[in-house]
Amino acid sequence: MDLTKPSELKAVLLRHGLQLSKRFGQNFLISRSHLLKVVDAADVQAGDRVFEIGPGAGTLTVELAARAERVIAVELDRALPPVLAEVLAPFPHATLFMGDALKLDLPVFLREHLGEPPYKVVANIPYNITSPILVRLLENKALFISITLMVQKEVAERLKAMPGTAAYGSLSVFAQYQAHVSVAGTVPRGAFFPPPKVDSAVIHLIPRPVPPVDVPSDAAFFRVSRAVFGQRRKTLANALMGASPGAFAKEEVASALTETGIDGTRRGETLTLAEIATLTRALPVAEVIAEPFDTGEAGG
Repeated sequence: MDLTKPSELKAVLLRHGLQLSKRFGQNFLISRSHLLKVVDAADVQAGDRVFEIGPGAGTLTVELAARAERVIAVELDRALPPVLAEVLAPFPHATLFMGDALKLDLPVFLREHLGEPPYKVVANIPYNITSPILVRLLENKALFISITLMVQKEVAERLKAMPGTAAYGSLSVFAQYQAHVSVAGTVPRGAFFPPPKVDSAVIHLIPRPVPPVDVPSDAAFFRVSRAVFGQRRKTLANALMGASPGAFAKEEVASALTETGIDGTRRGETLTLAEIATLTRALPVAEVIAEPFDTGEAGG
């Protein structure tokens, strides 16, 4: 069975009476060349243990199972198990788990199903949960050798974006702080069934064992980056003193800007990771308590 052939994919879906659900962001990959682009970017080898999120009809899962030692795939749509049971029947080392990947205790779950880390993540992520999934994976980066994902092209551009560009923001800073980020290639919307409204891209992230910049803590750095990007239309000084929970007092901001020599009239989106780290060391954040990372950015 070759699920990259639309006729075979449609046939297996019809056999199990599957109705495609927009609620789960289902767009099934039907281009073998682009499927191989994902797997090759992940460099899946015989000894790898792979975590997949949102297997859909199993197109990617089958290719992973043909190469890896073990695969655990987490799916939310309860209409899909009969389809996946059929397509994964030749691969007893590929396991389907029904549940919400955003609610899993990843260290416990992955040890239970894949043994001791490290693992590889390879997935075609539903567009509607891309940012929270990325955050969850990178917050648990010590578990992974690499993270290879098919995402919306716009998201890939944000992850790789450089300071001063329109795509650069808190998600860019978060991802580049946590991992080496590269884009393995783009995928046109016509490579999916049904075709989505946007193009996609394959991103490859290699978690960093240590941060690329010197900061008191991850939590301190992210508090400052949240404040920097919290009000994008304002100057850096005003953003740092803004209304967000991570904002700082006027005198703290003035002192930090003087100490670092960073111009407070700049926009936050022009700051490099190194400059955000410099501000973090100058601001009173050493004892900040870690909070869940939020990719939301007010002001667009």
